[in-house]
Amino acid sequence: MGDTNGSTKRPRTESKVRSTDSTTEDVAATRTPAEVAALIEDHLDLVNHVVFQVAVNFPRHVDRDELARAGALGLVEAARRFEDSRGVPFNRFAAQRIRGAIIDAVRAADWAPRSVRLLARQLDAVEHDLSTRLGRAPSADETASALGMSREELDSLRERLFRSVVLAFEHMAVDSGDEDLTLLDVIEDRTMVEPSVQLEDRELHAYLRDAVALLPERHRLVVVGYFLEERNSEDLARFLGVTESRISQMRSEALAMLKDGIERQYRPEDDQTVVDVTLVERRRTRYAEAIGNARNWDDRIGEPDQMDQALAELLAGAV
Repeated sequence: MGDTNGSTKRPRTESKVRSTDSTTEDVAATRTPAEVAALIEDHLDLVNHVVFQVAVNFPRHVDRDELARAGALGLVEAARRFEDSRGVPFNRFAAQRIRGAIIDAVRAADWAPRSVRLLARQLDAVEHDLSTRLGRAPSADETASALGMSREELDSLRERLFRSVVLAFEHMAVDSGDEDLTLLDVIEDRTMVEPSVQLEDRELHAYLRDAVALLPERHRLVVVGYFLEERNSEDLARFLGVTESRISQMRSEALAMLKDGIERQYRPEDDQTVVDVTLVERRRTRYAEAIGNARNWDDRIGEPDQMDQALAELLAGAV
């Protein structure tokens, strides 16, 4: 009996669903395209009204125009499927369709998990509440305390939220102002170098090459061997007849000399007056002067050779 009852109920349900779908299609089919178009045109303002209601629940970076376009598609779908016989006003029926279309569009475009969006809403709510109570923007420590987490956890949360934001290049970079600037207008193009920056780099490379050339011989051999020839400490120690610890010491001394000698080239002349109280200081001063006198200024900003570039790249993180 149980099997018989189950087998008789299921076809009834499916038949009812097919009957409902058939009724919807029949009603939609009886409405002419002109009537559907008139229904859409008469309720276009409803799209903006629903967008205004739901936009407050989305982050600021969500484009309101995109929401309106998704809502307009929902309005078109509502006009095609609306049934007068159900007794529901079209405004209410269309508003639900528009809201659903907007939410579906936002979820489809958002690749971040819902848990991240939930944390984002909690963070916004806490910051808004603290701003209202304190009369100012809350500090990071105050926000973390209100959320019941550490400062490191708050920083990690914000990093996750920042990574979850995907913007189009056409997204407006500023909300207001005389200029309509998009992200494409304000993002730095690292492949394009300003002439002044290029000249400064050439000057620095020239200073660096001269500084290496003017190092004491053994220090110069360590720098060139370690950074340009990619020789290890053991090989250099055997070549110079010293211990590996001495190689490490000479490398540190050479880098300190390079750093001090190049930095002195960019100090104002008023700051160059140093009392030579020690032999070491006098040596540093003579070394810096030798770097400055090694080339004329026009030679420094000329086209760099491959050694200049390679040396600059290898020593960039060490000096």
